[in-house]
Amino acid sequence: MTKLPRIPRAAKAPHLQKPVASRPSRGLPDDQTLLDALAASREIDVGDLAKQFGLKGDDRRALRQRLKALSEEGRLHKSGRKSFGAIGALPDTGVCEVVERDIDGELWVKWGKTDPKNPSPLARLAPLKPSAAQTPPAMGDRIYVRFEQTSDGWVAHLIKVLDQGAPKLVGVVRIGRSRKGPREYRLESVNRKEKSSFTLTGGNLDTLEDGDVVIAAPVGGVHKYGPKPARVLEVIGKEDSPKIASVMAIHSHGLPIGFQSSTEDEAKTAEPPTLGKRTDLRDLPFVTIDPVDAKDHDDAVYAHADDDPANPDGHVVWVAIADVASYVTSGSSLDRDARDKGNSTYFPDRVEPMLPHVLSSGLCSLQEGENRATLAVRMVFNAAGKKIGHKFVRGLMRSAAKLSYEQAQAAIDGNPDDKTGPILDALLKPLWAAHACLTRGRTVRQPLHITSPERRVKLDADGNVVSIEQRVSLDAMQLIEEMMIQANVSAAEELQKHKTPLIYRVHETPSLEKVSNLADFLQTIGLPWNKGEPPRTERFNALLDSQKEGPHAEIINEVVLRTQMQAHYSPENYGHFGLNLDNYAHFTSPIRRYADLIVHRGLIRALKLGDDGLTDYEIKTLADTAEHITATERRSMQAEREAIERYVAAFLHDKVGATFAGRIVGVTRFGLFVKLTDTGADGIIPVSSLGNDYFVHDDVQHALIGERSGERWRLGRQIEVELTEAMPITGGLVFKMLSEPEAADPNAPKPRLGVRGRGPGYQTRGKGPKKAGFRDKTIKSGGPKHGVKNMKKKKKR
Repeated sequence: MTKLPRIPRAAKAPHLQKPVASRPSRGLPDDQTLLDALAASREIDVGDLAKQFGLKGDDRRALRQRLKALSEEGRLHKSGRKSFGAIGALPDTGVCEVVERDIDGELWVKWGKTDPKNPSPLARLAPLKPSAAQTPPAMGDRIYVRFEQTSDGWVAHLIKVLDQGAPKLVGVVRIGRSRKGPREYRLESVNRKEKSSFTLTGGNLDTLEDGDVVIAAPVGGVHKYGPKPARVLEVIGKEDSPKIASVMAIHSHGLPIGFQSSTEDEAKTAEPPTLGKRTDLRDLPFVTIDPVDAKDHDDAVYAHADDDPANPDGHVVWVAIADVASYVTSGSSLDRDARDKGNSTYFPDRVEPMLPHVLSSGLCSLQEGENRATLAVRMVFNAAGKKIGHKFVRGLMRSAAKLSYEQAQAAIDGNPDDKTGPILDALLKPLWAAHACLTRGRTVRQPLHITSPERRVKLDADGNVVSIEQRVSLDAMQLIEEMMIQANVSAAEELQKHKTPLIYRVHETPSLEKVSNLADFLQTIGLPWNKGEPPRTERFNALLDSQKEGPHAEIINEVVLRTQMQAHYSPENYGHFGLNLDNYAHFTSPIRRYADLIVHRGLIRALKLGDDGLTDYEIKTLADTAEHITATERRSMQAEREAIERYVAAFLHDKVGATFAGRIVGVTRFGLFVKLTDTGADGIIPVSSLGNDYFVHDDVQHALIGERSGERWRLGRQIEVELTEAMPITGGLVFKMLSEPEAADPNAPKPRLGVRGRGPGYQTRGKGPKKAGFRDKTIKSGGPKHGVKNMKKKKKR
């Protein structure tokens, strides 16, 4: 049967239709009653509100129109297509953006569905739950939260982070004129690895000033032409501020700053320790020996000759470590913030501590003359420096003296002061005698002999760089280092003995590929290395010591250093190759490293020293914690290095044109990296400034070699350079080579083609040099399609 087409029903004539809004409603409540109902429920759907008042049919339609009118009048806000809420109220749950960080470091969020005409109140982000393994969100992140109204205002409880880790930019605002308007706002990235420029968009641009350093976020979408748009999240300083270098490094790497208010509150309630069940160690004359500007003191040491006849010429060494675990308990707000930070981060002008100052510089710091809680280890060494026993105790100690490295060293060298003179014979000389004993054991153990000098940036009261110096290594530093290493070994061995899980500090054996590359390089300078023999620290040390006074000493030190793997944290034990130790864990710095705090809790659990030891949940998540704190450690290292680079660039900014002595510490196809001898400053010499030749990067010889001349620039060579550019905002330094290259080696293999650096006025094409203007087949302008097209045209011609 054929289906007939549907005939539309005729609409009513306009004069017969009655507008809903004009129809009187018998059950519709008055405006105030509606507003009171909304205030009581914070947010409500129209349908639910209609049910609440028993409205049906036309009354429901009238309710919807009345709510819409009240919204337009600004007396309530529309939170969705059919939902309304009271002014100043937030829904039960909602999607927010992190928009503000207060001076205490706490984050504040703004509800994302708010009508711009009626902005919602900001809500403080509550601390995460103890069991939450989630990293707290950062500025600009979108999160899903549950809102709660308290006597102190609105609080947002995190449910889920929707776009954590969204890309953030740190840059400097540049304001200029635009063809489309009177002012144009641009953002120059401070990251010299990505010299990107962005156009700033959004509101409040007129509050920005040229030179403002800001955090911004790229605006999504497809942008084909010109700079990409970005919006400002936060102004963090001025580019000409002396201390802006550290601020930029902190925000560039997303370092958590400050503490939650709940964390500060917990720290303030901490009380000085009492003896209780602790072992009384206050009669032992511990001393702290630290850098002169140290604010926190994790460790104290005491040593004496062993009076046991069975251990002739042996020594007893005590290492007392701050008992941070007694203040920072698992699952507390202090613990969550400490885990999030992972470690303290040190800049020339400030410290971003893992713990609040009331603990890190107060109750957890082993201050002179003050009772302090400690987790201490007593270690016994024989005459050869081998550890033959150890014992851990949880005690109460009192430091007899606070000394700097230089102060203690001066006393041993015959120049005691008023403080070190009275304790020289009783405390310091026994420490040095024990150190001599431990050094004998260290010599037998054969840790790597790699040297890696550090630099120290000194600032004046205003934050300006006064000088940049190489750190001098003292015997006092080596004494503390070796005693800390032995304490770390003891902690790892004790936990293994009790079969208690822990986080190891591991440094794995160099890979076969790295060792093979080392062997290939050594062959180029006439030094043998058997690739088949397994890598051992003794072999590396023999190589380093044999060339100590030779012309290749620095380059060999550099290449051996690059052969090593990067140390990290792991719940699995892979040993520590650099220290040549089978068992190693971090135990001695719980004030500034979360890994050490975990080891302390493990010892407390294993030795039954209290009820605040490692929990089952922490054991279950050790792998995640190890991965997290490895990442935070590397994040801090990068931030610290970038801050120092910016300070150095600021220090050298007015020295452009000056000449410096330096050493080649890196060789790439695009240039040479140089480290200045006096300051340790790092910069680049572009390959284009090396001369009119094609420079091939030989990764075996670690050298740039001229294709025509055969002249070489090799890793480790001492050179003289001229500073041509210093950029304090990015920390970049550019140099010009003043030294002459090494002459060609007639016996060296011809450089491999293909990976070339280009001298001025030249480009590479085919197998030989051509004048500028010829297209390189491997360097195509306009993308691969253009390159292929041009090549085809050449073939036709």
